[in-house]
Amino acid sequence: MKTLSLFLALIILTNCSTHTVKLGKKCTKVASDNTYEKSFIWIVKNETLNEFENKINSNNCIRNGEKL
Repeated sequence: MKTLSLFLALIILTNCSTHTVKLGKKCTKVASDNTYEKSFIWIVKNETLNEFENKINSNNCIRNGEKL
């Protein structure tokens, strides 16, 4: 329970700084060695938010064969 509380506090506090917390399953495109990254929680700098949306999104998960 302490770990969960700490994790939620981290997400809330991160959102107040120069970063944004993106929730939901998002994936990167498949790399040349057939690997990709996926996560349900992404912490993104506000300056790179538009670039993040173009490179890492839920459509890539579908293309990679993941279920949403």
